Amino acid sequence: MSIQDAAREAKEAARKLAALDGKTKNRALEGIARRLTERKENIFAANQKDLERSRKEELAPPLIKRLTFNQGKLDEVTTGITSLIALDDPVGKKLRATELDEGLNLYQVACPIGVIGMIFESRPDALVQIASLCLKSGNGVLLKGGSEARETNRILADIIAEASVDAGCPAGWIQLLESREEVQEMLALDKLIDLIIPRGSNSFVQYIMKNSNIPVMGHADGICHVYIDAQADPDKAVPIVVDSKTQYVAVCNALETLLINRSIAPTLLPRLKEALEARNVELRGCDETVGIIDVEKADEKDWETEYLDYILSIKIVGSPQEAIDHIHRYGSGHTDAIVTEDVTAAEDFMNRVDTADVLWNCSTRFADGFRYGLGAEVGISTAKIHARGPVGMEGLMIYKWRLYGNGHIVDDYSTGKKHFIHRNINIQDTAK
Repeated sequence: MSIQDAAREAKEAARKLAALDGKTKNRALEGIARRLTERKENIFAANQKDLERSRKEELAPPLIKRLTFNQGKLDEVTTGITSLIALDDPVGKKLRATELDEGLNLYQVACPIGVIGMIFESRPDALVQIASLCLKSGNGVLLKGGSEARETNRILADIIAEASVDAGCPAGWIQLLESREEVQEMLALDKLIDLIIPRGSNSFVQYIMKNSNIPVMGHADGICHVYIDAQADPDKAVPIVVDSKTQYVAVCNALETLLINRSIAPTLLPRLKEALEARNVELRGCDETVGIIDVEKADEKDWETEYLDYILSIKIVGSPQEAIDHIHRYGSGHTDAIVTEDVTAAEDFMNRVDTADVLWNCSTRFADGFRYGLGAEVGISTAKIHARGPVGMEGLMIYKWRLYGNGHIVDDYSTGKKHFIHRNINIQDTAK
């Protein structure tokens, strides 16, 4: 099947999926979770083939870690599906209701975007998350994973397609693409694909944006910061930094640059060094940092780098404003945090840092769709469009206007025979 035929099939299926009731979609999700567990040994065997081939091809260690699909990853994706089932069906939800005149009622109603073109990296668990979210939100999806995960992606996509169709979903709503050439073809299908979500390097995302007329929602680098303020509690700061950096290093919400106030640096940096090096983190620091602890000297490139590895750059700053300026110069607008006991400083930081996720006294690793209660996520958007931060179901929804009348015509209002009321209707008083 050509990619154009696959997209056309997904488009037709998406229109049927958009009208599917929530119970059927939840039954499909239950079936997917159950079959993933039942066929886990087949999935793990396929993943081992991908891992063995990728190691021979000398794939970078962070990507090997992302590629791994084991019992832990299976537990994560099935838990995500379970939490997704528990969420209300977003399709048909009334967002706004207005009585234009007696018997003339207008409703703004949530509906699926249509067909999502998803291009993602070597994480096969992302395929499950993306497909589950698209199913629940009523969207068709074309999935293009990395070639390094092709065996795992195939079996996962097959299981999801089979389980969902058996539960009553239309065939063809999920399509798996495998070749690089298909990405280029996908970019030209603006009549069939409604939104592209790329997950990859900054240069890759920019390439997608420049070479397609299809709207693009994506994030590139995750250059995330933690700023330790002068009024920080050291007993909070150390575990927050360690968790932000090491809980899982090969992800976009992991800490890459630590900013620390000059007044607290002499006492706190030695503690941080001990805790981070105990987790095998290589530290690089500015000139002032090197003068306090024995670490490699950082250069300009370090502030611009998403390591996705056990490496952390450290910069000493003189004030919250200097920290904010550094974040705006080098950050990617993904996730940034402040550690402080000063409420005013925290609120000021959170108000003024221009980022999708801004946190106070907690790890950057919380910036995640599942942890936010969104069920799962298709990615984290650093764009300033309808969705920002972790993109869950709501980020895959748009809306339509429904106007219910009873023989009303505009001429009556133009000539003054009738007049608009424009009275807000309580959405809670309207049936879905």
